[in-house]
Amino acid sequence: MENIRHWVALKYIPGVGDHVYKNLLDRFETPARVLQASKNALMEVDGVFGHLADSILSGPRTAAVNKELSLIRKDGCRMVTYTDEEYPPLLREISDPPPYLYVRGQMGNCLQSIAMVGSRKATRYGISMAGRLSAELADLGFSIISGMARGIDTAAHNGALSVQGETVAVLGSGLSVIYPPENRFLADRICESGAVISEFPMTEEPNAYNFPKRNRIIAGMTRGTVVVEAASRSGSLITARLAGEQGREVFAVPGNANSKTSAGAHALLKQGAKLVATASDIIEEFPYLFLKSGKNHGKEHSVDKNQGAGLNLTEDEGRVYEHLEPYPVHIDELGRQLDMDISRLSGILVSLEIKGLVSQSPGKYFATV
Repeated sequence: MENIRHWVALKYIPGVGDHVYKNLLDRFETPARVLQASKNALMEVDGVFGHLADSILSGPRTAAVNKELSLIRKDGCRMVTYTDEEYPPLLREISDPPPYLYVRGQMGNCLQSIAMVGSRKATRYGISMAGRLSAELADLGFSIISGMARGIDTAAHNGALSVQGETVAVLGSGLSVIYPPENRFLADRICESGAVISEFPMTEEPNAYNFPKRNRIIAGMTRGTVVVEAASRSGSLITARLAGEQGREVFAVPGNANSKTSAGAHALLKQGAKLVATASDIIEEFPYLFLKSGKNHGKEHSVDKNQGAGLNLTEDEGRVYEHLEPYPVHIDELGRQLDMDISRLSGILVSLEIKGLVSQSPGKYFATV
């Protein structure tokens, strides 16, 4: 903790932002040496002027630093600093990496990580796609990185967990303030095989201005960012832009042409993002990575749509299931496609729902899960 104290102390000095912090580390190697440096030596660092040098020489408020260190111990967290081996290697490459991360759990293999982000007000289709893609990628050995927000983020984490894969949640709040609150249980599950991390002090609230800053970590610690549903003005687009600026891959999942929820993803596709329908569309961009031989490589994750093979479906159930897609279709339209009586079709759909293969939306619309 004494070593960590210097890292926290330097960050707590007003005016020492992430970019200046990195410049100071490049010059002095450790925060302890920064705090012991002379004014003249400090002012040789880019971004450090007279008043900031004076602030560094004065040091931070000891009480504030002690309180933060106490909270880290109390909540069972730890800090991973910029110079630690566990610090995400790709994150070091951005212009303003956080000097340290608060961590609960284990970050694992960050060299093979993909970000999955999207709308908080996701459609059933978006949630299904995010979950399936994350499961496929996690099954192949990728760590799935997201922000644990409602909607697509939550689906991405759950998808990775469904195959006992690794996932990391990057918060826009302190680790003592899980947001959204209904994801407390999800946070605990993530920590069993991955980690929940943040750059913000332990009790930092989820202020709106934290999230764009948080997004640079999601983009920065990953090989590429996949956007699954995003409105035309969305925080997910900030993450995608940052990924592009950092030289990382940008992917987008197409949606309904008339859906406002997919407008942002479609804009990314027009700008050159790679279209994604399966995990294969993503992994072919990384031929140099060592991947596991996943069970679901290039396939639908949750089910095999080849006549319901292995699902114990009847002939009629397999026929109906083959006609369904992630996009909901009305029962009348499905009946016309299959030339099947509605009452008979309704019974088959109920059976498929019970088996967990099909979901029903209000108005008698049905889709694959």
